[in-house]
Order: sequence, then C-alpha cells, then structure tokens
Amino acid sequence: MKAPLPQEESPALEIAPLIDMVFLLLIYFMVTASLVKSEGDLGIRLPGMLRQAVSVDMPDEQIVEVRGAGRVFLNGREFGSADTRELPELVYTLARYRAASRAAGNKAMITIWAEDETPHQRVIDVLNACAAADIENVTFTASAE
Repeated sequence: MKAPLPQEESPALEIAPLIDMVFLLLIYFMVTASLVKSEGDLGIRLPGMLRQAVSVDMPDEQIVEVRGAGRVFLNGREFGSADTRELPELVYTLARYRAASRAAGNKAMITIWAEDETPHQRVIDVLNACAAADIENVTFTASAE
C-alpha cells in the first residue's frame, strides 16, 4: 500500500531575512567607508602680498646693440673687440643681470638690435653669450628708419 504524500504547498519567499541582510550590509559599508573632506575644510591659506624693505627697479629688458663694424654695446658700454668671437665680459654682465632678475622675481629678457650692415656671425656671438649666461628670452628688433 502506498503511503499518502503530503500536499506540497507553493514555495513562499521570506522577505524579513532579506531585509535584515540588506540593513546589515548597509551598516557594514557605512562603517568601513573612509570619509572624504570637502574642499571647504582643507584649510588652505593663499599667499599674500609682501612688501619689500627697499624698492628695486629692474628693467623689463636689456637691449644689446650690435653695430655695423661688429662692435657690441650694452647700456652704452662696449664689450669685446670686433675681431674676437668670445665676449667674456658680456657673458659675465648678462649672468649678473639674470641673477638680479631672478632675485627680483622677473624674467631676464634680452633684445638684440643689429644694424643692417652687421655681420651675421657677430649676432651669433651675442646669442652664444646669452646662452652662456643662461638667458632664454631673447628677441630681435629691426633698425628704426
């Protein structure tokens, strides 16, 4: 004789344990998450203006004049001779100008003004002097007629 099988009920989904599990996971992630400060809480202080004890007036640029005979002038003073390619005095003066400009917080800028009759090699000699003095901002200007 066959034993009667119990009537199978349709399976039911228990919601209460699922809700408990979701809340436990939510609490776990909230506790283990690191907090990120907002931008207003960083406490950054921007630098202000400082006054100098002694005012230093640095010119924005120096103009190196290269005349037709190959003579080189800076601030009315002649550097080197027309027959030599090296300009050690000019390099020294430009290096001092660069150091003074950096100390004042400016960029050292050189403008080369060459006459039309100037040999190209002499302008290249002045450019080499600027490179030896570690001056990178070099511009050219045309002769005014």
